[in-house]
Amino acid sequence: MAPITRIDTPESFQVTFGISRETRDRLTTYAQLLGRWQKTINLVAPSTLSEIWHRHFADSAQLWQFRPDNARTWLDIGSGAGFPGLVLAILGAETGATHHILVESDARKAVFLREVARATGITVDILCMRIENFETRAKVKAVDCLTARALAPLPRLLEMAAPYFTSSTLGLFLKGKEAAAEVEQAARSWQLDCELKPSMTDAEARVVLLKALKPKREG
Repeated sequence: MAPITRIDTPESFQVTFGISRETRDRLTTYAQLLGRWQKTINLVAPSTLSEIWHRHFADSAQLWQFRPDNARTWLDIGSGAGFPGLVLAILGAETGATHHILVESDARKAVFLREVARATGITVDILCMRIENFETRAKVKAVDCLTARALAPLPRLLEMAAPYFTSSTLGLFLKGKEAAAEVEQAARSWQLDCELKPSMTDAEARVVLLKALKPKREG
């Protein structure tokens, strides 16, 4: 595998992902807010704060390349500080052709997400709810793309995500070096069409592309 290229500045991010200056400025505002809010709320691991463009923004943005041409409605579950969901919403704001929904049960983190959306001028639905709740399912229903990062092992993650899948929904999950083992374990309970892609930010990590999700019948 080719060596990982570091993306440590707004300029290198802009070149790598081919974004506009407006999108770069929005992400810069996001980074500044994250640095300020981190002082009172534990949004990311402190050791990664100085690597936000690579560890968080680029890691999230790499999912954009895998989107289907007709993907409009995106759902990010367990959004935390907004990775990958809020980064993808900012990328989507360039065309305005996508609708992004972020679900985060921690009220303080949800407030942070709303503040970033306000400060960057993007439109995104932020639901301070648990993804497992019936009320969340009633609000969101099915989506075109579903994303998550560092939320749960894949078998548990699929239990949470399954109610939002249709036959055409694509799941995009950022996973670490145990990705293949997690897929193997999930396949014991789920029928799925799955592909692992190398991460552009971590040589040991993988992007899980998953569709055609159905529970296996017992017996």
